[in-house]
Amino acid sequence: MSTRPTLLTSALRRLKWPLTLTWAGLMAERLVKAFWPLWCVVAVSAAALMMGFHDTAAVEVVWFAIIIALLSATVFAGIGVRRFRWPDRAEALARVDATLPGHPLAALGDSQAVGRGDAASEVLWQAHLTRMAERAAQARAVQPDLKLSRQDPFGLRYIALLGLVVALIFGSVWRVGTVTQIGPGGAGSDLAAGPTWEGWIEPPAYTGLPSLYLADQPDNIIAPQGSRVTLRFYGEVGALSLSETVSARTENVGAATDGEQGFALRQDGILQIDGPGGARWSVTVLPDAAPRVTLLEDGARTTFDGQMSQPFGVVDDYGIIGGTATFTLDLERVRREYGLTAEPEPRDDIVLDLPLPIAGSRAEFTETLVENLSQHPWAHLPVTLKLSVSDAAGQVGLSDLELMTLPARRFFDPVAAAIIELRRDLLWTRANATRISQVLRAISYKPEDSLFRSKTAYLRLRVILRRLETLISHDAVTPETQEELAEAMWDLAILLEDGDIGDALERMREAQERLSEAIRNGASDEEIARLMQELRNATEDYLRQKSQMAQRENGADQPGSQNQDQMQLTQQDLQDMMDRIQELMEQGRMAEAQQALEEFQELMENLQVTEGQQGEGGSEGQQAMEGLAETLRNQQGLSDQAFRDLQEQFNPNAQTGQSQQNEGSDGGEGRGQSHSGQGSGSGSQPDGGRQSQEGQGGAESLADRQEALRQELERQRRNLPGSGSEAGQEARDALDRAGRAMDGAEDALRNNDLAEAIDQQAEAMDALRDGMRNLGEALAENQRNPGGQGQARGQQGNQQSDPLGRTPGIGNQAGTQENLLQGRDVYRRARELLDEIRKRSGEGDRPEIEREYLERLLDRF
Repeated sequence: MSTRPTLLTSALRRLKWPLTLTWAGLMAERLVKAFWPLWCVVAVSAAALMMGFHDTAAVEVVWFAIIIALLSATVFAGIGVRRFRWPDRAEALARVDATLPGHPLAALGDSQAVGRGDAASEVLWQAHLTRMAERAAQARAVQPDLKLSRQDPFGLRYIALLGLVVALIFGSVWRVGTVTQIGPGGAGSDLAAGPTWEGWIEPPAYTGLPSLYLADQPDNIIAPQGSRVTLRFYGEVGALSLSETVSARTENVGAATDGEQGFALRQDGILQIDGPGGARWSVTVLPDAAPRVTLLEDGARTTFDGQMSQPFGVVDDYGIIGGTATFTLDLERVRREYGLTAEPEPRDDIVLDLPLPIAGSRAEFTETLVENLSQHPWAHLPVTLKLSVSDAAGQVGLSDLELMTLPARRFFDPVAAAIIELRRDLLWTRANATRISQVLRAISYKPEDSLFRSKTAYLRLRVILRRLETLISHDAVTPETQEELAEAMWDLAILLEDGDIGDALERMREAQERLSEAIRNGASDEEIARLMQELRNATEDYLRQKSQMAQRENGADQPGSQNQDQMQLTQQDLQDMMDRIQELMEQGRMAEAQQALEEFQELMENLQVTEGQQGEGGSEGQQAMEGLAETLRNQQGLSDQAFRDLQEQFNPNAQTGQSQQNEGSDGGEGRGQSHSGQGSGSGSQPDGGRQSQEGQGGAESLADRQEALRQELERQRRNLPGSGSEAGQEARDALDRAGRAMDGAEDALRNNDLAEAIDQQAEAMDALRDGMRNLGEALAENQRNPGGQGQARGQQGNQQSDPLGRTPGIGNQAGTQENLLQGRDVYRRARELLDEIRKRSGEGDRPEIEREYLERLLDRF
């Protein structure tokens, strides 16, 4: 029986390291579970000391915190000692044995109780011990259980650990030693170590500059004006003192030996700490210069509808926080005649907020003030413009006073111009009401047929006149009624000015004749420039009216119904021609300018403004894309019906009846019929096909509809536009693949092989999508290289716009001339544009090249 202790001793000798490691794990486990509260208190206390809590808090608070920490540490240490139990080797052995099957270590220590002395039993016992020894040889060290979730359900240990990590990163270990200064004998220890100091300079927050630690600075320091200097003296009071000439303080200075001092930099001077370990710096203060704002002439313009664009530039040290533009009536320069002879009613200045950059630096930038002041009472009157900007320091920068007339819309119709002038007189002062009523009555008394082009305008004028005369008779012309009448007169002037297409054409002809006459008579450059601008405005007005008329007339017409023999011009083509005329006049080539102007007049007689994609090529491509999209939807409906029929082969009547899960044969909602065709309901057919029949008849009906759809696709492929281009040929090849897949699906449906039919239909849909994408690329290529007789250069009708509403470059221009973000709420408009880009980028039927462009826009913005 000596084998048993031999096997056990041998097993324990081999398990020396696993047992030792398991014993160490038991030790760590019991230490953690017994003393984790003590470690949390120590970690929190160390974090507070490293972060300088004792330097900033009151002495009483610091002492109270120290006492609480010491008491807590003592209590938790006592609890931990009481809970802790030193592990012995037997516990480690038992833990290792518990991880092994059959507890082999315990078995090697057992003695045979039954069958002792019997040879057979002893042989069996010996075999058992040998097996247990082999299992014991596989023992490994057991990992300790260090989880404390049951003892610490609120995770306080993690909070303490987080505080310690933050203190190690952002605090300083050296601050722990300064805690001795608040205890008894602290002064003596400081005295033995010698007095010390620390200090730093904090620039104003709006500068964005970092703080300067004085101990690391050279003898010469440069800092912004208004920077905050903070100094702290440690050690014996009076050992260190401060002398400075940078704060310019005269009141509440305090003692030079105070332990903590703070002041702002106001002027150049000396900053000196006297005493052991002192230092001296020469400080140069950088004054914060006031911002500067200037009006820029380049880019200043007023559109035909009165929208003013006034560029301005701003320069500041660190950036401005806001600004305003103030228009003030220049009464001395007003021509006091007619309705302006009376004294004006007092009105506040026009104050507009200046636009600031949304992103980027505001220290130096150029922006444009855009506003329409056409309806203001001072429209076209002399005003002064002054810009004002302010920075974070409260300093204000003013621009030079600009003398100007308030930009506003000009009215070319004589009656409209007269109405606007009377409106100005009414807003000038209510004392003009009687005179205005007399003039309006004179204008409307037996007018000539050509004076009012519509009865509506004449009747509205008479309504305004009666309203004004009634208010005058009752002495009821109040500020409210004054504004009401002014609004009505403005609407009437707009009606008279815009008129119809004949009015706009007549104004354009008059502008052409005046410019032609000025060229023949050798007018000055200023006069020619003014007349050229009038021609531009009148032409834009005519084009706008022509475009609106084209929209009304073509609303019920089919695309492509326009006479292709007519010359089609875009607004950009006309702009290029007018630019050419102005260039010739600026070069002094008046004869050539006169000839170009005559050609312009002839072209305008036959002008046709195109809207959208017109012409035979654009219409045909659009119809082809719509036809393919319809074919794709029909194929999807057939595939859905085949899939539902396949489901019902394994689960009959699974989803009969009308529901969201029981779709019709075309992919729409079901109508109470079984997918296999049973029931009385009927579903819609994508190609006008037949009703499904019972049993095999349903599959045959799907096959007939698949055949009809394949024949329709073949017809579309033969009539596909975009021939002659690589993308067009790829589109035809893709549709040919789709046709072959549809043919395979038809055969599978006739053989009642629904699984194969679904696979073929999926292949057909993929090929259809490829064909649509290639067709889109072919059409886009045709638009980039337009051809055909009668099409002008850069025809706008064939230009596609991007998600921001911009068109590609046309004419001699690089891109669109439109303002993308009109109005004041540019942020809302920007969000809408971004949402639209996201929506379009997720539409899978768009060409891949367009989706890639949309993704680049999303990456950029």
